[in-house]
Amino acid sequence: MRLLSSLTPLGQHFRFRLRIAISFQSHNFPRLFTMASSEESLRNTLSQKQSAVDAQANAVRALKAAKAAKAEIDAAIEALNGLKIEKASIEKKLQAVVTGAGGDGALNRESFRQAVNNTLERRLFYIPSFKIYRGVAGLYDYGPPGCAVKSNVLAFWRQHFVLEENMLEVDCPCVTPEAVLKASGHVDKFTDLMVKDEKTGTCYRADHLLKDFCNEKLQKDLSISSEKAAEFKHVLAIMDDLSAEQLGAKIKEYGIVAPDTKNPLSDPYPFNLMFQTSIGPSGLLPGYMRPETAQGIFVNFKDLYYYNGNKLPFAAAQIGQAFRNEISPRQGLLRVREFTLAEIEHFVDPEDKSHPKFTDVANLEFLMFPREEQMSGKSARIIPLGEAVAKGTVNNETLGYFIGRVYLFLTRLGIDKNRLRFRQHLANEMAHYAADCWDAEIESSYGWIECVGIADRSAYDLHAHTEKSGVPLVAHEKFAEPREVEKLVIAPVKKELGLAFKGSQKNVVEALEAMKEKEALEMKANLESNGEVEFYVCTLGKNVLIKKSMVAISKEKKKEHQRVFTPSVIEPSFGIGRIIYCLFEHSYYMRPSKGGDEQLNVFRFPPLVAPIKCTVFPLVQNEQYEQVAKVISKSLTLSGISHKIDITGTSIGKRYARTDELGVPFAITVDSTSSVTIRERDSKDQIRVSVDEAASVVKDVTDGLRTWENVWSTFPHHASATAED
Repeated sequence: MRLLSSLTPLGQHFRFRLRIAISFQSHNFPRLFTMASSEESLRNTLSQKQSAVDAQANAVRALKAAKAAKAEIDAAIEALNGLKIEKASIEKKLQAVVTGAGGDGALNRESFRQAVNNTLERRLFYIPSFKIYRGVAGLYDYGPPGCAVKSNVLAFWRQHFVLEENMLEVDCPCVTPEAVLKASGHVDKFTDLMVKDEKTGTCYRADHLLKDFCNEKLQKDLSISSEKAAEFKHVLAIMDDLSAEQLGAKIKEYGIVAPDTKNPLSDPYPFNLMFQTSIGPSGLLPGYMRPETAQGIFVNFKDLYYYNGNKLPFAAAQIGQAFRNEISPRQGLLRVREFTLAEIEHFVDPEDKSHPKFTDVANLEFLMFPREEQMSGKSARIIPLGEAVAKGTVNNETLGYFIGRVYLFLTRLGIDKNRLRFRQHLANEMAHYAADCWDAEIESSYGWIECVGIADRSAYDLHAHTEKSGVPLVAHEKFAEPREVEKLVIAPVKKELGLAFKGSQKNVVEALEAMKEKEALEMKANLESNGEVEFYVCTLGKNVLIKKSMVAISKEKKKEHQRVFTPSVIEPSFGIGRIIYCLFEHSYYMRPSKGGDEQLNVFRFPPLVAPIKCTVFPLVQNEQYEQVAKVISKSLTLSGISHKIDITGTSIGKRYARTDELGVPFAITVDSTSSVTIRERDSKDQIRVSVDEAASVVKDVTDGLRTWENVWSTFPHHASATAED
């Protein structure tokens, strides 16, 4: 997963951002994905109504000053009170739009999030690490059910990608020598902008403070005009594009101070997010805890290419821990200091990015958010994937194929397809070398969260490691007959560039070498006619003056027996913790107990990811029933079905509620020695099957060989005689 810097277009492409949108929606509380025009209209109406209230108040004061008749004054006061009531009604509607508080008493997003997190921590899905020592921000432990969910997600990831796509899986060290991360750009550019409390020295992420200020104003200050609201929304939309100077200017303009002390803040400055260490006792070999898993794949490309029979395309995959020393981690599993990444590097011929299996996903339709829609202020819309590739919205078939496969992976896990969108990076978000980039964003109570990045990174990474290591990371295509080819040769004169640009020489050289043929030939023509030309360097964010003596551009004819090239890479990168947290929210709901006196928590996990697939309950404490339960337990174990026996003396309803809260999809209740009931979690429907059939029925449904609807239509139904309370 790329994450370098918020300071440059190169860094912006590497950022694994946490995008927070104002809108929010859920099946469990009011749908708040409200059109911006609705909020704008309410703010305008509120402003007009406030003006009417002020005018009427002035009229009342004028009547009193003029000692008008009591009836006339009373009528004016009554009109004023009516206007105030209308204003209060508009304020209530606006508050509902911006905060998610519905008029039907449903939970707003903050209290929904609190309900989810309370349940997750109480049932030990995850808890703060080192809790007895008051914990450390950004570090969490997964408890037994959380470990099981994570294990199931990763197992499905391996099946869906590694096995089905014949990928080469590797496992590389977390400790990485500095030279590797220097070549990749992390040492120089893996930064976030930080500000300090000028009196206490407490550090904060600069963009977080600005985001919090804008969100606070939008959600709680109903008096701001629609124009000011639009300004705050615009700032939120361009947050990732702001330079240190622009970010600092906004913080000063809005008067933002340290949240805890209200002290003034320093100007923003970059802070490198990698954990530094030294390798060996001498301390002479610096290293870092890896911020991503991808570099281990890139540096092993030569061996992997040989292992694959020197053939392209092929993909390598890795699941592992990554580490980022976040300035101010928050939002639970969404922004942490140690986390699990699952990354794929699909190496492909840059001249042929077609994919033989693209037709398998071409007919998929889902929410896509192309950059044109973003720039014009439109919303994401459902687009057929085949159409997006055919029209060039998605750059190529291989990138499109992985977008489709990511969609299938997430929705099969249990992510709501209506709250999943694929957002294309804007031009100023992408590095100069990137062909196209899309993020799979999932909507949660925090807004739209980037959980998967799918990028066509061209050949940047292999080029960088080839240059620094001196080992050519290239592929070969042998020709049946020699070919005469005309090749573009761009030769930067490093001595001249060094004299002119000093510390920025590398940036200029890389930008020159990355030019496409058309741009290079245009530069050549301008240099020959004018002797110099303005040239934009993305990584510097500005134009530089290139003179004729600084670069030689030519086309040469050669006979070649083989083509040697640096492969392009398509990279899907998955933040597993973020996906799991969004899955928790999408799966959570509450339903009333049978008596209606309390709300019960339920996680509607698909069997695929449920931490426990089945529970076994003897209806009452009875030795014969317990023996039957043990027989069924043994059959479930042999079938590979995770399960739990509960022989406590509590009511069956309370036992159902306990397992529903863990997301267990099926419960087998032993109420005789010959047959048992199987209950499905969400419908609470029950069927009756023989003791011998119980394990196989659960296995078939859990493995996806049969649906519950199919099972329901096959076996006798059981009208429960036991109260679920």
